[in-house]
Amino acid sequence: MTEHAIHSDHTHVHDADCGHAAVEHEGHTDYVHDGHVHHMHGDHVDEHQGVHAVAEAHAHHHEADCGHETLQHGDHVDYGHDGHHHAEHGDHYDEH
Repeated sequence: MTEHAIHSDHTHVHDADCGHAAVEHEGHTDYVHDGHVHHMHGDHVDEHQGVHAVAEAHAHHHEADCGHETLQHGDHVDYGHDGHHHAEHGDHYDEH
């Protein structure tokens, strides 16, 4: 049986206009929110783990002097960009 991880106390409703990055995942849309991935499921929000959310293409490179907010996230730095956080991952950025 698949574990059903519910994100409790989630008052925000995710949709196409909510402002969070959207990722297609196994036939539904997940939303990157507060460093993790959510999926609306009936009357609650599920937590999804292991989703690789690639950010849109960048015309610039994030670094210490790029002008974006920095946030330590585990073993790397996320950069605040257009209302969400990006983390460098190989030749692209991930949504965090």
